[in-house]
Amino acid sequence: MARLRTRLSAPQLLDQFRALLPAPVLASWLASASQVFYQRSFTPLITLWYCIFQRLGHDHTLGHALTDARDGGANRLSPRGKPLSQRLKSLATTSLSDARQRLPLDVFAQTLRRSAQQISTWTEEGLWLGWKVVLLDGSTFRLRPLGDIPEHFPPHRPGNCKKSPYWCVVRVVVAFCVQTGVVLDCTLGSLKISEQSLTTQLLTGAWLKSLFVGDRNFGVYSVVRAIVGAQGQALVRLTQVRAAKLARSAGLRLVQGLDARVTWTPTVHDQCPEGWSRDPILGRLLVLRVYRHGFPTITLYLFTTLLDVQAYSPKALAQLYGQRWLIELCLRFVKTEMDLHFLDCQSADMARKEWLAGLIAYNLIRSAMVAAAARAQISVHVLSFSRSRQLFLTWLVRWVVQPREVQRWERLLEDIARVRHPRRAKPRPPEPRAIRAFQKDFPKLEGNRATAREKLKTANAKS
Repeated sequence: MARLRTRLSAPQLLDQFRALLPAPVLASWLASASQVFYQRSFTPLITLWYCIFQRLGHDHTLGHALTDARDGGANRLSPRGKPLSQRLKSLATTSLSDARQRLPLDVFAQTLRRSAQQISTWTEEGLWLGWKVVLLDGSTFRLRPLGDIPEHFPPHRPGNCKKSPYWCVVRVVVAFCVQTGVVLDCTLGSLKISEQSLTTQLLTGAWLKSLFVGDRNFGVYSVVRAIVGAQGQALVRLTQVRAAKLARSAGLRLVQGLDARVTWTPTVHDQCPEGWSRDPILGRLLVLRVYRHGFPTITLYLFTTLLDVQAYSPKALAQLYGQRWLIELCLRFVKTEMDLHFLDCQSADMARKEWLAGLIAYNLIRSAMVAAAARAQISVHVLSFSRSRQLFLTWLVRWVVQPREVQRWERLLEDIARVRHPRRAKPRPPEPRAIRAFQKDFPKLEGNRATAREKLKTANAKS
């Protein structure tokens, strides 16, 4: 992975970090909203900050956020002469809860995109042969069936389970920057919506000079067509069956070392994004045999819209596709370190806001890692995300009362640059993907709690 470099000094990086959540930009977004906002204790900027603050730490409760507000944690974001800590008299979290519900969902989405755009300007040489590489992948997270959540995200019955489903599952598709690990954009939907359809929703805007890399789940006509329609380029892995069909349509044989131009013409079974024409896509079909030390040899079937063989050789494309595994690590950080695998929300709208707020919080941690890696001229992926998060949180809760702010920021970047992944002398042994169950004294709850309560009342009355 290429090293990051920057021409910005530590004070300039600190100013860039502060500009990730600017009040004037937020005011312009709220001006286009249908609702009217008037001056309250929890202004839209403070409300947005505490939505992010809740996901930064391990305590995600409203009470923890309110305690920070009463201690002066958001006084710098308050209007002049009206510090928030002096205006809060009650210990109730109702005002913060209402403020979170009032804030439009579109503000979270625009803040996520803007933070990614700002962080990308901090580094130099962040392109791969002139292209910004974007990694695509999908995942899920769970919700309880409360409020209107089952209407938007119906309960899911896993596998061959014959019992009634309980957990509501949300499907997400996330786009990451391969150079920095920052989340660029995200779309959400129920399990009834495929990852391919969510990807086409994500690609509605213009993605100039972007090269999208995806696995076999994204190696379909609809996704490639959406990428081309968004003015981007594609490098996707194909299944052997789909690659064989493309080769036959061009009169080719699917043999090792194949690198030929093909025209991907959609069949009656291929879906197309709504509003796009079913035009054929010109690209290259590659068959590569990959040898990995200690792993079985695999055959990659790749399709790319990069037609220049001299500029984009098969070896370079194979090495680039090998970096796709970084998105698996980034998604693991998002779901485990940021604790986004399960959200305890009362409504579908709040679930979407909490997920996006978690991604913004993830980007803030990544911003400190990117700044530290760029100053030390190393790759950001060699740094430990969990240790960087701990150092970032320690700095964050103290920076408002520190007189030497720039010096503390420089110390933070130096410390983060030193928390690197260890070089293991021996490879880790393979571990089975299985969970050892814990012995519990209580049986598993089947059905809803209201029915269980009635049964318990009946049993107690008989006794």
